[in-house]
Amino acid sequence: MSRPVALRELAHARAGDKGNRSSVGLFVYDARHYDLVARQVTPERLKRELGGVLKGPIRRYDLPQLGGFNFVMDDGLEGGVNQSLNLDGHGKSWSFLLLGLTVEIED
Repeated sequence: MSRPVALRELAHARAGDKGNRSSVGLFVYDARHYDLVARQVTPERLKRELGGVLKGPIRRYDLPQLGGFNFVMDDGLEGGVNQSLNLDGHGKSWSFLLLGLTVEIED
């Protein structure tokens, strides 16, 4: 039997930016959750759930030795810190939004 769990219970994240490109590193606390997160937190899912603000492509780079993933997201900062009137021109809230997603975990 499975149940939904907020991703923040299984992982932590850190976001950064360069221009109009944002990068989020996502790392599981426990290595046994790595495959579960890999299956459920995909670029396609991020596009589906956050596509209203993530306009460009999303790429995921898997870092299995580190228990993590690097998501690179283009065209989600309204031009970046120097061009945008967005309150979060640096994209720091992306890690918060990502960790707010739910994943299904086996009991």
